[in-house]
Amino acid sequence: MPNGASFFQDVLLSLEKANVHLKLPPAIYERLRTPRRSLTVSVPIQMDDGSVRFFTGYRVQYDFARGPAKGGVRYHPAVSLDEITALAALMTWKCAVVDIPFGGAKGGVACDPTRMSRSEKQRLTRRYTYEIGVIIGPESDIPAPDVYTDEQTMAWMMDTYSMMKGYSVPSIVTGKPVCIGGSLGRTRATSEGLVITTLEALKHLGLKLPDLRVTVLGFGKVGYHAAKILYDMGAKIIGLGDSRGAIYDARGLNVDAATDHKKKSGELKGFKNAESMTIDELLTIESDVLVPAALEGQINRNNVNGIKTKIIAEGANNPVTNEADEVLKDKGIFMLPGVLANAGGVVVSYFEWVQDLQRYFWNETEINDRLRTIMSRSFKEVLAIASEKKIDMRTAAMVLGVKRVSEAVMVRGLYP
Repeated sequence: MPNGASFFQDVLLSLEKANVHLKLPPAIYERLRTPRRSLTVSVPIQMDDGSVRFFTGYRVQYDFARGPAKGGVRYHPAVSLDEITALAALMTWKCAVVDIPFGGAKGGVACDPTRMSRSEKQRLTRRYTYEIGVIIGPESDIPAPDVYTDEQTMAWMMDTYSMMKGYSVPSIVTGKPVCIGGSLGRTRATSEGLVITTLEALKHLGLKLPDLRVTVLGFGKVGYHAAKILYDMGAKIIGLGDSRGAIYDARGLNVDAATDHKKKSGELKGFKNAESMTIDELLTIESDVLVPAALEGQINRNNVNGIKTKIIAEGANNPVTNEADEVLKDKGIFMLPGVLANAGGVVVSYFEWVQDLQRYFWNETEINDRLRTIMSRSFKEVLAIASEKKIDMRTAAMVLGVKRVSEAVMVRGLYP
C-alpha cells in the first residue's frame, strides 16, 4: 500500500475503528482478525511455445459464520497472499452490510494475463480450479469474476469443477454466461448498485443529478458501466482515467465516443476534444462525485490533499487508504465506502446462486427491483448508524457489517 502498511493491516485498522463502537469480547474480536482458511497452490501450465511455467495461486476463506464463503478471482501480477486475505475480509463485511447469507472469500493467481493467449488463460484457469477444488463448492465457497477475469473465466471454472464431479454444477460460480446458468443483470450489477447508493447520497445531501460533474478513475467493468449509466441519466462525466492516464473536459465527455477510442487505441489518452493528463492531475479537478474504480490504494497520502469533490463512491475495494480517509473526513467529503457502494455485484451473485440452486430464473426487471430494494435499504441502515453515533459512513458500514458477523460467530459458539 502507498502508505507503507500492508493491505491487510489497513483493513484490520478499519475493523479496529469499528470495534471502538462495538466493544466486542476479546475472543470474538480476535476471531474476526484471523482468516479461517488460506490455501496457496502451485499452478503449472504448458505455454503456447511448449515450455512449462509455474504460477502461484491463492484462495482465502476469511469467515463463513453467516453462510458459504463468496468472493471473486483475480489475475494480476501484484496478487499476493496479503492482498487476497484483505479482499476476503472486505467481502465478509460487504456481504453482511447488505445482509445476504454469505461469508467472505477471495482468490487469485499472480500472473500477467495481458501477456497470455486465450488458450494459456484457459489452461491457467482450469488448473487453478482443479488445485482449489478441494475447498470450493456450491455449499462451501462460490467464486466469481474480479480483476482481469470475466464470464468466460467463470465458464471454464464451472466446466472444470463439473468434470471433477461428473455432472454439471452451475451453482459453483457466479458471473458466468446466461446460457449456462448465469443471471440477467449480473454484468452491470456492481455499477448499478454504485449508482443506486450515489443517488441516495445525492438525495441526502440535497444535490440534483442533471449536470452533476462526475469523475471516474478506472475504466474496466465497474468504471465503464458506472460512467455509462450516469452519463445516460444526464450526469456530466468530466473526467475518465485508466491505467495509462486520464482525459478531461469541463463541458462533459461523450462516454460512448471515449469508449470507441479506447477500443481502437487501447487507452483513453489521445481522445479528441479532451485534455490528456495523469490520474493525479485529474484528482485535482473539482467535481461533485468522484468514483475510484480501479485497484486498492488509488487515493493515498501522496495525492489526497489535491482532491476537490463532494462525494466519493468507491467502485473498487478499498481504493482509499485509512490515512487518506482521515484527510477526506477533515475536508467534509461524503464517503460511500466500497463495502456498501460496490456490493451490487455480490447481491446479484447471490441472486444467481439462488436461481441456479432452484433451477428457476427471474427476469431482469425482477432482479433490478430486488437489487434496488437491498441497496437502498442498506444505504439507509448505514446512514442511520452514522447519524446515531456521529461517525463517518465508512466506520458506520463497518459497524453494521462487523456486528452482523460477530452475532453469527457468537450464537454459533466455539467447536468443540
